[in-house]
Amino acid sequence: MTGQRMNGAGTTRRGWLAAGAGLALPAPGRPAAAQPAYPTRPVRVVVCWSAGGGVDSTARRLGARLSEQMGQPFVIENRPGATGSIGAAEVARAAPDGHTLLCIDNSYATLPYLFSRLPFDQPTAFRPISIAAVSPLFLGVAANSPHRDLAGFIAAAKAQPDRISYGTGGNGSAPHFATVAFERASGTKLFHVPFRGANEAVLAVLSGTVDAVIVSIGSALGSLQGGQLRPLAISGNSRVAALPNTPTFAEAGLPGYGVVSWYGLAAPRGTPEPIVARLHAEMLRAIATEDFKSFLTSVGSEPGGLEPDAFARLIGEETALWRDVALSGGIERQ
Repeated sequence: MTGQRMNGAGTTRRGWLAAGAGLALPAPGRPAAAQPAYPTRPVRVVVCWSAGGGVDSTARRLGARLSEQMGQPFVIENRPGATGSIGAAEVARAAPDGHTLLCIDNSYATLPYLFSRLPFDQPTAFRPISIAAVSPLFLGVAANSPHRDLAGFIAAAKAQPDRISYGTGGNGSAPHFATVAFERASGTKLFHVPFRGANEAVLAVLSGTVDAVIVSIGSALGSLQGGQLRPLAISGNSRVAALPNTPTFAEAGLPGYGVVSWYGLAAPRGTPEPIVARLHAEMLRAIATEDFKSFLTSVGSEPGGLEPDAFARLIGEETALWRDVALSGGIERQ
């Protein structure tokens, strides 16, 4: 993780975006360094989470653009389970020819702290390609919740440790780590209730099963637009067009919290570099299109664009940074 760090884990959204020249988007017409005969058949893109969440919606938008640009379908397949390791293992075993890709997100950096043994080598199993989107997170409660603002939420949580509950997409998921980081920054202790995906966690807030959730805007867009979910604060240095009336955590009195989510693509280790370069160039073209940028704006996100090597370094840095959060949150390896 680059940019400003947040109590051992996290970065501000704009600080992250400003870090590294690899995030500067080239002109859409920039040619790839090489143009291999690829793809020659449909490309599978494995999403390790259930349909409807921020990772899934971004992958589907990106896949549609890549299908149009590259002349072959990019087919999204959801393979949820075991905090993303089931889908990742499937892609790691695939032929390294560019026809099976992983929609990788920041939860990949947490896997070493969740499993004593993984079916792949986390640092080397994949060749990162690029990040498509960087998304702020928000703390949300139901519209009828007694918690009206962030200060009141934190005060209530401090007064009643382990009484206010929060939902996540599963033990060790990115929202789980993000919420533990929030606990560290705010000095609170919440009660964790895991679900099978971020969308299920949001539904649990709406039904009153749990009190709160920390997820990306894209994981709860319908509930936000419909007014069923009340956002108390959003990560990043500035407000976003999708939630113009929602203060940042800093504005709401918690300047130390800045965790963001990112979503991108990775290929199995050993994928030829000309194919990686072609995919990277096509991803840059896709995220520079007006329809993709409009989609990102609608969910409060911004485009990525990291070069493959810079993306690989980011994953390594985040893997190291989440270690303290795993320890402080009592997240145990299975």
